[in-house]
Amino acid sequence: MRVLVTGGAGFIGRHIVTELAARGHEPVVLDALLPAVHPHAAAVPAPRGATFHHADVRDPEALAPALRGVDAVCHQAAMVGLGNGVADAADYVGCNDLGTAVLLSAAAEAGVRRLVLAGSMVVYGEGRYDCARHGTVRPGPRAEDDLRAGRFEPRCPRCAAPLTPGLVPEEAPADPRNVYAATKLAQEHLTAAWARATGGRSVSLRYHNVYGPGMPRDTPYAGVASFFRSALARGEAPRVFEDGAQRRDFVHVRDVASANVAALEALEQRPPGSLTAYNTGSGTPRTIADMAGALALAHGGPAPVVTGEYRLGDVRHITADSGRLRAELGWRPEVPFADGVAEFAAEPMREAVPG
Repeated sequence: MRVLVTGGAGFIGRHIVTELAARGHEPVVLDALLPAVHPHAAAVPAPRGATFHHADVRDPEALAPALRGVDAVCHQAAMVGLGNGVADAADYVGCNDLGTAVLLSAAAEAGVRRLVLAGSMVVYGEGRYDCARHGTVRPGPRAEDDLRAGRFEPRCPRCAAPLTPGLVPEEAPADPRNVYAATKLAQEHLTAAWARATGGRSVSLRYHNVYGPGMPRDTPYAGVASFFRSALARGEAPRVFEDGAQRRDFVHVRDVASANVAALEALEQRPPGSLTAYNTGSGTPRTIADMAGALALAHGGPAPVVTGEYRLGDVRHITADSGRLRAELGWRPEVPFADGVAEFAAEPMREAVPG
């Protein structure tokens, strides 16, 4: 299978290209090598084993040759992370939603009818919560007064009782809480519309917190594991926001790459005109403090510092049920957390963006 990987020179994209080649597929990479991600674009080697197109996914003239002879698209090109409130909203929408729309139009024109999208669990907003009295409830955004006072746990919106966090299924209503989350949900809607209009088959893999070798460092658009790892590389203690008890699912990048290839290989079995969403995580919730402590230990210190700081728009707990991906595609994560963190602690990170 000949597969176009947009963003294929990036953190996750490179691992997908490697996995595709290892499974006997023919990867084609399109990447704009944007300075925010690749500060020294001229020095970025083309992904091994792949045809490389240095171009922006928003450029339809560049997409036409990249899509020639392609059987499927693996769409990873995106601006990621929480960012800077709404100050960079236009950048997010341009990269994520306009880029996806241009790509889908070009794919339709080229006759490509199979696509795997890099989705995100951020589309759910807060995770699943159960109240002892009222069952499953959906708390609204946390009030800044509560955060400032150190009251980080959401309460039942009906009786204000403490809640028990749980796993979110794919059927849960979407509730994006920041600009990035809104653009990731819009990508899914655009892809679903493309599938219906063209008879295409599509999958959105809603990634959890992906970590591993090749993460960028010192950028506001990186994940929390990257922030911790960057601090340790500078000899500083990782700074853990809130009280560190926020629940996440940290999944290794090689496992995410194998999920993408499994989804690509199964696309032909999906019904035409559809988009199927799959939560993509390790299946084992851990706290932010767990990740910071494991990284510091593997790196040799210094120990994390819990600061009580917070960011508006952050959710408290978000861990999803990845059982559908395992049951329907036969995918299983293979990198144990301890092994993955030890590797990540020792591997060099991508160079910082010049300030």
